[in-house]
Amino acid sequence: MSVWGKVIGGTVGFFALGGPLGALMGIAAGHLLDQTLKGKRPAVTHQGSSTDELQVAFTLAVIALVAKLAKADGRVTRDEVQALKRVLPIPESASADVGRIFNAAKESSDGYESYARQIASLLGHSRAVREDLLGALLMVAHVDGHYHAAERVIINDVGRIFGFSSADIRRLEGMFTATGETVGDPYEILGVSAEASDRDVKAAYRKLLQENHPDRVTAQGLPEEFIEVANRKMAEINAAWDRIKKERGLN
Repeated sequence: MSVWGKVIGGTVGFFALGGPLGALMGIAAGHLLDQTLKGKRPAVTHQGSSTDELQVAFTLAVIALVAKLAKADGRVTRDEVQALKRVLPIPESASADVGRIFNAAKESSDGYESYARQIASLLGHSRAVREDLLGALLMVAHVDGHYHAAERVIINDVGRIFGFSSADIRRLEGMFTATGETVGDPYEILGVSAEASDRDVKAAYRKLLQENHPDRVTAQGLPEEFIEVANRKMAEINAAWDRIKKERGLN
């Protein structure tokens, strides 16, 4: 079943999810219960959730955080809404429900930090999937060719909530740009020093390939509908390795 069947169809109960993300799922399912919307249900923060639960939470978090990001400059533009659709392929049958979730998150008194903290807790086991979520936000932020200061503040804050350092966030910015070109430092993308040995650089590259393999990140909570985000990151990792190989004369 697609992630939309799980979100809209309610196969993963929003009672189980709880918190601000559970409230959004309640909207999608048409169950606007006071105890959920008023935050009376505690957010699930354990890391033992099923793959289905994680994929639903990931999808809701992206929609919610994109809504907050799009509103950061004081307006929600058509380009930003279209960017959400590029990052997240939305079937026509789900468009109305996604629109309701988007608008509810945009107008909610819950700050972006609340959504970020809940999804960070749920995805605490997978750095790669947290990177993919932040990457989705970066793709939206760059869609109009301008990375606004307010957007940068939100992305930096979300990144810190996800456990990333400033260097980590710069590395992801180098991967997820508007043009799709590798504009970042290839060593920074691989997470190694330019003085690292050939062996260490190659080991870092192989580790990233393993951690970001599509099958692995899907099992850890990345919905198949977001595979383009993961592929984008893999392409940048491979491009960085190719540049280093060329510069160092490696085979």
